[in-house]
Amino acid sequence: MFDYKASIAFGVIGLGRFGFALAETLAENGQEVLVLDNCESKIRQIQDKVQQAFVVPQLDKAALVEAGIQNCGTVIVCIGEQIEVSILTALNAIELGVPRVLAKAISAEHGRVLQKIGAEVVYPERDRGIRLANSLTAPRALDFIDLSSEYSISELRLTDKFSEKSILEVDFRKRFGLNIIAIVRENETIVEITPDLKLHTDDLIAVVGQKKSILKFEHLLLTKDGR
Repeated sequence: MFDYKASIAFGVIGLGRFGFALAETLAENGQEVLVLDNCESKIRQIQDKVQQAFVVPQLDKAALVEAGIQNCGTVIVCIGEQIEVSILTALNAIELGVPRVLAKAISAEHGRVLQKIGAEVVYPERDRGIRLANSLTAPRALDFIDLSSEYSISELRLTDKFSEKSILEVDFRKRFGLNIIAIVRENETIVEITPDLKLHTDDLIAVVGQKKSILKFEHLLLTKDGR
């Protein structure tokens, strides 16, 4: 019998590179994580980093129940190549009443089936490609979070064009259609963005807005006259 808690935040099924990195990062961020895989050596590698880690030779519904996957708030099925196992595992987690089930897909067809059964779909390879393309075409942007096809959150490093100018003077909202949600300055994170707050060279700002608006602002950062 497995020894599991009555409730746990995240369940990660499958310890490939994606699943291992996901479970490890969730645990590093202070989350309780239950991990299942059929490989004993992979479980040994992760067991000291997460709250619970079990070897499960067969991912049928009975095994998932015994491991306690039904007690997770969110389950991520990180099985890619074995499409049938991926779909059945996600379906079993949904039928066991897990509130939120995400699943890794390796193709559009795989993703459509997962969506049909009620899982949220993650495309790791495609998403990495999108992030790389964004970073190559927007050299001042350090990171992106897509909110939709039209809106995103982006981190950008300010140049000296904005040194000692206030938020009010730059007027991000009116001029660029952007809202600043945070500023990272050296070791300080500023979340109270007041109109009189002065900007500094190399401030890292997190902005939210339309992607075309973010690109417009990035273009300004790259131009010489700052207009």
